[in-house]
Amino acid sequence: MKIICLGTGCPEPSVRRASSGYLVEIGEDRVLLDCGGGVFDRLIQSGRRPSDITHIFFTHLHSDHMMDYARLVHAAWDEGGAPVKVFGPPPIAEITEKLFGRHGVFATDLIARTENPGSQEVWEERGGVLPRPWPEPHVVEIEPGHRIDAGLWCLSSCNAPHAQPQLTCMAFRLDTADASFVYTGDTALCDDVETLARGADLLIHWCYRMVGDEAHPFIRSMSPDAVEIAQLAGRCRVKQLLLTHLRTAMDDATSRDKMLYHMRAHFSGKADIAEDLMVIDLAAPQSHGQ
Repeated sequence: MKIICLGTGCPEPSVRRASSGYLVEIGEDRVLLDCGGGVFDRLIQSGRRPSDITHIFFTHLHSDHMMDYARLVHAAWDEGGAPVKVFGPPPIAEITEKLFGRHGVFATDLIARTENPGSQEVWEERGGVLPRPWPEPHVVEIEPGHRIDAGLWCLSSCNAPHAQPQLTCMAFRLDTADASFVYTGDTALCDDVETLARGADLLIHWCYRMVGDEAHPFIRSMSPDAVEIAQLAGRCRVKQLLLTHLRTAMDDATSRDKMLYHMRAHFSGKADIAEDLMVIDLAAPQSHGQ
């Protein structure tokens, strides 16, 4: 199992960080967890192509976790890739139809690309066959607790307290025969996420608040800091912890050093801050970089 961090930021614009997105490579499968703004470009920078993606799972439907969804599906289709398998909470099926349906946002574009003689010639030149079909991602709506067994890997999910009741929010765990990875999405501390993370080789947990930041009481109650996350990782006996989803105000060198200090003071495993294009290979000595 190899994890490539494609986006480790938040909704705020950042040169350093795209919004949320994590690619997991297992055998021939390329599983994308969330697809926020900037993730598409990071995917290309990592040396992968849109049509490489076989599955997309959405933790929730905040824009910073799905803004590049349409771009990815369209580009994979334009490459002639197989329809991607999409899993996420409602209303991801309705959103997909509104993007790629016959009366969707991209209908005028898709009519031109499938019916214009010039576009048809380009499609045939690439090896395509007419008539050209429209994008048809295979969408399955899921709820917390959903489990998928894909043979080489299985995915488990649980409820992640974040933006309910307006959004359904989940955390995900991917297991193979020899590795396990938990991605929390955006979540408050809770028993379900702690159970999901128990014994994982890698935990990637959002961190939206600095230690001692007492502003915004609701955000404080829903956003654990580096100490609380490190203590969670210790209770769960995970082997490696990465913080992610940093706000821009938390992303200077001094703040990152403080977070690392707090993590390492309360967690005895390997602790770091996720960076865009960081690679973690759970089947080999762990590395960071491209």
